[in-house]
Amino acid sequence: MIRLYVFAVISVLIIYVSRSSLFRPRSHGFARFFAWESILVLVLLNALHWFENPFSPLQLISWLFLIISIFLVAHGMYLLRAIGKPNNNRSDPALLELERTSTLVTSGVYKYIRHPLYSSLMFFTWGAFLKNLSWTGLCLALFSSLFLFITAKKDETECLNHFGKEYQTYMQGTMRFVPFLF
Repeated sequence: MIRLYVFAVISVLIIYVSRSSLFRPRSHGFARFFAWESILVLVLLNALHWFENPFSPLQLISWLFLIISIFLVAHGMYLLRAIGKPNNNRSDPALLELERTSTLVTSGVYKYIRHPLYSSLMFFTWGAFLKNLSWTGLCLALFSSLFLFITAKKDETECLNHFGKEYQTYMQGTMRFVPFLF
């Protein structure tokens, strides 16, 4: 019962943050909403198993993915604020404040991957899945990954529209989620 309550409360917050995107199915925020919701369900599904067998191989890999996730989101958000210089010049109402960057960020982790924040969510998803393997968890992790991929593709279209050739050149020298791989 408590997990249902937590789901409801956090879902209300996710809906609030995503409110502008929910009425714009072509925006990256629309797909991101579904990724966030599936990650929430996955975390709640595996919450009781989070600290079981702490030194088993799956748990160690899970914690590694979760640590990578924390690094990517912290470093990526820092760079967006410091170098991207978000402002209100981008008129798209579906963009969150942090996403309204005025400068293309191509240093730090952005030198290697275009979407460290979505990559962070991808690592978080699979880290949460590894806490307790199940078919339901696998479906949620795949669903989340699919929507994060769609989110990244839509975000790239938006960035191409805003930054133009500079972003196109940037795309040719970076991977989407994992340096040197994907």
